[in-house]
Amino acid sequence: MSSPKIRGLNLDVLPQNYPQPSHFNIENVIRNNILSLEPYRCARDDYDQGILLDANENSLGSTVQADQEQELHRYPSPSHPAIKESVTRLRSLPSIDYVFLGVGSDEVIDLLYRVCCTPSQDKALTCPPTYGMYGVCAVINDVQVEKIPLDVNQGRFQLDVGRIQDAYAKDVDNKLKLTFICSPGNPTGSLINLKDIITLLEDENNNGLIVVDEAYIDFSDNDASAVQLVEKYSNLIVMQTLSKSFGLAGIRLGIAIAQPPLIQVLSNTKAPYNISTPTAKLAEEALSEKGVGNMKSFVAELKKNRDFLISELSSFKNVDRVIGSNDANFVMLPILNDEGKKDNEKAKYIYKHLAETDKIVVRYRGSEIGCEGCLRISIGTKTECVELLEKLKKLL
Repeated sequence: MSSPKIRGLNLDVLPQNYPQPSHFNIENVIRNNILSLEPYRCARDDYDQGILLDANENSLGSTVQADQEQELHRYPSPSHPAIKESVTRLRSLPSIDYVFLGVGSDEVIDLLYRVCCTPSQDKALTCPPTYGMYGVCAVINDVQVEKIPLDVNQGRFQLDVGRIQDAYAKDVDNKLKLTFICSPGNPTGSLINLKDIITLLEDENNNGLIVVDEAYIDFSDNDASAVQLVEKYSNLIVMQTLSKSFGLAGIRLGIAIAQPPLIQVLSNTKAPYNISTPTAKLAEEALSEKGVGNMKSFVAELKKNRDFLISELSSFKNVDRVIGSNDANFVMLPILNDEGKKDNEKAKYIYKHLAETDKIVVRYRGSEIGCEGCLRISIGTKTECVELLEKLKKLL
């Protein structure tokens, strides 16, 4: 297959034997108007040193008392190569050409819909219970969603690979452009088997992209990430974030990792200065050697707190065992009634009482597939976990 015709793409950074799988053609996934788009460019893309009189900024400085080193009167970098270099080192990627930065993963999700899906024509596939923004962005972009629930066998939530492949086989018009897989899942906390993801990537009837959302990946095993598959598979994109393990939900920095053609498409389509200067500065600090060390320490402590919480809950009456494989920074706890059955009404009562009386906010998820009677509980500090256990025990 000839090289993809994408504006701005450096053909020298394409992986050997591109594309793989051989049946995949990115030009059949990306909308024609996006492929022909002339990206917005500014002088700062080429020149960022010296006397800067190119962007109509306020040359006198900022009107707020802020760190002058941040130069908040200047627009931020359009591309943030320093952050991308740090991500490249952290995730063992070939180059920064494999990295895209967004305003949280939500921007990446929305961009994927806009660059891949023609409104009122194309479709996406999701596997509930899953992250709600896949569906919200689909509605906003007028894209139909096909839902194939996870296999909830024995409380471990995994892909129903056979049914997904059936959906691919029926997609004779190539309208199914995006398959969203949350791993570890939200709200399930379950890591998806990489072998199942590979099966979908290699399915010749799948002509779209596989999108693996790994917001919680640092709380699972070291070899669990689908990032290790990106160099081989041209039809894969992996989303990550600084919100969870790095503890930076407030700066809204999402990361997309994929082969350079898809990254270039996203870069061509994004707003020119989407990542703010304060966000960039904090992200650079977080991704430094010291910052990554801090992240790993936080993850280790939260895992201990998670194990403690699960152990203590196992002795409580009127709760079932925590479901899912617990590969994230939360647990899913089924609430039981006096007859030993999962009970949504009782779960709702406990949820409201904890929030309104005890000032402890958890999340009711009983309406989700396979999550009847469930509360999703984020892993707090050891002190917070102890207080939650005390209040919950009284309510049960």
